[in-house]
This record gives sequence, structure tokens and C-alpha cells, in this order.
Amino acid sequence: MQDCSHDYLLNKQVSIFQPLNGYRASTDAVFLASVPAKIKSGDSFLDIGSGTGAISLCLAARLQEYAPRITGLELQPELVELSNRSAEANGFARVNFRHCNIKELPADIPFCSFDHVISNPPYAEEDMPSPNPGKALAHNHQDFTLKEWVKFAIKMLKPRGRFYMINRAAALADILAALHGIAGEICIIPLFSKTGQTEAKRVIVTARKDSRTGTTLLRGITVHNPDGTHTPEAFRILREGQGFFDR
Repeated sequence: MQDCSHDYLLNKQVSIFQPLNGYRASTDAVFLASVPAKIKSGDSFLDIGSGTGAISLCLAARLQEYAPRITGLELQPELVELSNRSAEANGFARVNFRHCNIKELPADIPFCSFDHVISNPPYAEEDMPSPNPGKALAHNHQDFTLKEWVKFAIKMLKPRGRFYMINRAAALADILAALHGIAGEICIIPLFSKTGQTEAKRVIVTARKDSRTGTTLLRGITVHNPDGTHTPEAFRILREGQGFFDR
């Protein structure tokens, strides 16, 4: 097993094992995991490109009263091993991570089979890849564009299922173009790095498959105060594990 650290999320509500040198979870994962709402007991989630498992682990902790079934798909086998170790350490028996190239799905993960699909995909298509192989895979698209990633996510949803993604604000046009005609009830949540910032660096996009309802721009989240501390809203999500819509 590769060298790893034992870390915590949500003010030590969640244990997570991560590589010392490689891709590690960021606050993006925690913010994205705070967004799913209108959950029913036993709902199924698919986490595409699950990385270290942070999104799935935070979902399992926040939604434990609903006992969701969560499957993570990840290309890097060493991250799958660490993620399953994290799930076991937290006692999340209904969370499972699979080593999988999403272009070659196993037969037991068919299209149109999940109530919710969530993803923090690679951000960069043209940026110089990191010299660290794990980070390069996590941050740069290989042979799968962002539009293809979004369309794949929608294919995995059941009819009227719900989709959630975080990405660069600059990628918003591509995400909306990919959703056009196949999903509606689109909500856009800007993420501002600090108080007073007028241009968001990240956006969270949610949508519902087969819906024709229009798009809504929601009030965003400001992450940091001028002194670098978390704003009260960010603190409630990142430390207390509250949902975005609980405010």
C-alpha cells in the first residue's frame, strides 16, 4: 500500500486516508456534498471520478438518516483502495468504491440506474499537467472532454434523477451546453473565494434529467473572510456538516 496520511473532514466527523504524494481532497468536495437535497430513504448515488472518496464519505455522514447507497467510480486503483479503507473506518457499509474506466463500465453498473449522480471532474483540458502522475490524472482530462463527462453522468441517472457537479466558473458554458435538451431545473451556485470578490472562481451546477424547467442562479457561497477565516456559512458546511439548503 502506498504511503498515506490519516486525515479528517467535517470537524472529525469523517476519517479519510489520502496519499502523501498525490491527489488529496479539497474543500470543493465538501461543498459539493452539501448540495444534494430532496433525498428519499435508500436513494442510490453514483460518484464519478471519486478520487479519495471525500464526496461520498461526506454524503454518507450528512445523509445517514436516509441510508443512501453510494458507489464511487475511480480510475486510479490506489485511490480506490484508500477510499474503501476510509469507508470501512467510518462504518459506512453502504459506500463502495470501484476501480473503473468510465468508458468501460462493468456489466453490474448499467445506464439509467442511479437516483443521483455527483462529480468533481478534472478541471483542465489545456493546462500543463502536474509532474505528479496521480495529480495529473485527477486534474487534467485525458481522452474524455467535460461535455462527454456531463453527458455520461446524465446517462447514468434514472428518469427524473438529479445531477450535481462542481467545476471552474469558466467551464459553465460547456456544462450548460452539455445539459441542453437532456436536463432542466438547472441551478447555478457560485463559489466566491473571499468577501468582496465579485467574480466566482468555481460554480456548482445541479440539474434534473428529462426536466424542461428553466435555469436559476442562486445566491452563492463566500468561503473566506478578509482575515482568511471561514465565513459563518462556509463554517457551517465545512465544519458542522450542514447542507447548503439548510441555511
